[in-house]
Amino acid sequence: MTTTFAQRLGLTCPIIQAPMAGVATPELAAAVCHAGGMGSLGLGSVDAEGARAAIRKARDLGATCLNANFFCHQPEVPDQTVTQAWLAAMAPEFARFDAEPPTELHEIYQSFLTDPARIDMLLRERPDVVSLHFGLPEASVIKALKDADITLFASATNAAEARACEAAGIDAIVLQGTEAGGHRGCFDPEAADDHLSTLDLLAQVRPLTDLPLVAAGGMMDGADCARALNAGADLVQLGTAFILCPETSADAGYRTALTSAAAHNTNFTTALSGRPARALPNAFTAWGADNGLKTPGYPHTYDAGKALMAAAKAKGDHSYSAHWAGQGAARARAMPASELMAALTCEITVAQG
Repeated sequence: MTTTFAQRLGLTCPIIQAPMAGVATPELAAAVCHAGGMGSLGLGSVDAEGARAAIRKARDLGATCLNANFFCHQPEVPDQTVTQAWLAAMAPEFARFDAEPPTELHEIYQSFLTDPARIDMLLRERPDVVSLHFGLPEASVIKALKDADITLFASATNAAEARACEAAGIDAIVLQGTEAGGHRGCFDPEAADDHLSTLDLLAQVRPLTDLPLVAAGGMMDGADCARALNAGADLVQLGTAFILCPETSADAGYRTALTSAAAHNTNFTTALSGRPARALPNAFTAWGADNGLKTPGYPHTYDAGKALMAAAKAKGDHSYSAHWAGQGAARARAMPASELMAALTCEITVAQG
């Protein structure tokens, strides 16, 4: 009998819970692992020690097949003229909450590409999987991680990026369709983006490689998952479907927004972070759509965005928050992760006949 990729990873179902930096928790990752799937931690927004603590907590809670996710964005040096124009445009929004914008912006998220401390941490902690978003590290880093028996995943949004993943020695490719919530994994955010759907991207890449493929984007129930699996995906990755689980750190404002009419109209914005990302529409995304300005880039734009989000939340206003969500957001279900995993597994079985 042929061993599937899921079985090689020790999974009893083909479901990965997406990393969802800032929302996924060790508790969520562990619950997904207990149900036979792969739990994930979005660690691109924390330093090496923060990442180590999260990995250890998830393991202490019983996480087995654990995925640690990092951002491989190319560091940017912001144009100060662009930055000051951006901050000046934001001033009236800050004034709504009796606050002022920052006077300068910082690189609040260090790229995995320039942080040897996180690489050293991974070589010591050895999570089962390390997944990479926004690009790929240098060959020596990939070799070191693989030599430590860590399975490597990387995101791709088109066939060229998928080929680059294979050439670099990545073990499995996460095909991120345009339906996916959160940040697009494009290697170059300035390049043209065809915004391929998950199934269209899968159809393009499957004939090009024998590597395991993970379908990501737009899947909210077992029937969605079955379509991707039947089209050639080895695993499926769901993020938005888990946000309403009690194990996530999504706050009340996020949960309320996800169950509102806004969930039917997710769209892309660069205003919150400086990179294209799919989110629930709100006051911040509306402001970003109308200002006509170039952003200071990623993650510096996020420094300003987080400051405005904090000022608004301090006044009880959640309409300036980064509520990342995929195109199927309106179908999110509020239930414990164990129940959601059981439902998804049953639905996949039924859909596949």
